[in-house]
Amino acid sequence: MAEVCRQHGGRAATCCQCQNKHAGMSVNELKRGKEREAESARLKKMCAELALKNVAIKDVLSRKL
Repeated sequence: MAEVCRQHGGRAATCCQCQNKHAGMSVNELKRGKEREAESARLKKMCAELALKNVAIKDVLSRKL
């Protein structure tokens, strides 16, 4: 295992962590997990942008009053 990791430029500890994390998962499960992570990142970004817009709108409204 350690030699395979070194051949691909990785560390054995990193390979073991990945192997332990994904042990027993099928390819489809891994793909769904990656898709969920990407969707979560997209939603977090959208939420942050909306929160920023909300603060900006509240700031403008408070100046008008």
